[in-house]
Amino acid sequence: MKIKVINPNTTASMTEKIGAVARSVASPRTEIIACNPKSGPAAIEGHYEEALSVAGVLDEIRKGEAEGMDGYVIACFGDPGLLAARELAKGPVLGIAEASMHAACFVSTGFSVVTTLGRTRTIAQHLVDNYGMTRFCRKVRAIDLRVLSLETSHAKTAILQECRLALEQDHCGAIVLGCGGMADLPMQLSQELGIPVIDGVSAAVKFVEALVGLGLGTSKVGDLAYPTSKS
Repeated sequence: MKIKVINPNTTASMTEKIGAVARSVASPRTEIIACNPKSGPAAIEGHYEEALSVAGVLDEIRKGEAEGMDGYVIACFGDPGLLAARELAKGPVLGIAEASMHAACFVSTGFSVVTTLGRTRTIAQHLVDNYGMTRFCRKVRAIDLRVLSLETSHAKTAILQECRLALEQDHCGAIVLGCGGMADLPMQLSQELGIPVIDGVSAAVKFVEALVGLGLGTSKVGDLAYPTSKS
C-alpha cells in the first residue's frame, strides 16, 4: 500500500517531521511518501494562505494518481482543498482535522482542540461545525504562537499548559492537536495529562490504511465524481 502524505506548506523540516510520524504508525507493508508543494506559503496561518496552498495540494494529488498511490493524507489542520482533492483521487483522501475529530469521538464524549494562532480558531471552529462535531467539541483553544515556532521548547510548554487548562476548564475527555507541526507531541502529552491526545497525521494514516484494506475508495457518483474536462 502506498500513501502520499502532503504537507500543504513548503517548509521541508515540517514535511520531514510529518513523514517520520506517519512512518512510525504505518503498517510494515505501507509505504509513506511525504511531500510538500514546490511553491506556496511557508506556513498556513489564515484564510489567505490556506487558499494559496490549495493549488499545490491538488498538483500533488494529480501526481499521486499518476504514480499509483492508494490513498492520501492532507497534513494541515485546515484540511485545505479536501473535497477538491477527493474529486481527483480514486482512493481515499483524509484531512488531519476531520480524522482527528473522528478519532477523538471514538475514545471520548467530548474533546477540545489546541491550535496555534488565535486567528486560526475561527477556521478550526468552521471545520467543527462542517464535520458535525459541534456537540462533541467543548472548545477551540490557541497558544498564540506561529506555526514555524513549534520546534522551540517554549512552544511545547505552552501547548502543555493549554492542554491542562482544557482538561480543567472544558472537562474534555480528549485533546485534538490543531496543527500538523504538533504531530510528534501526542504520546508525551498523553503521558503528562493522563487522557488521549490525538494527532491527526497518525489518525489519518491509520484510517486510510483501514479504508484501503476494506476496498473503499472515493465515491465517483455525485459531487465527488472526477472533474469534467474543459479547455
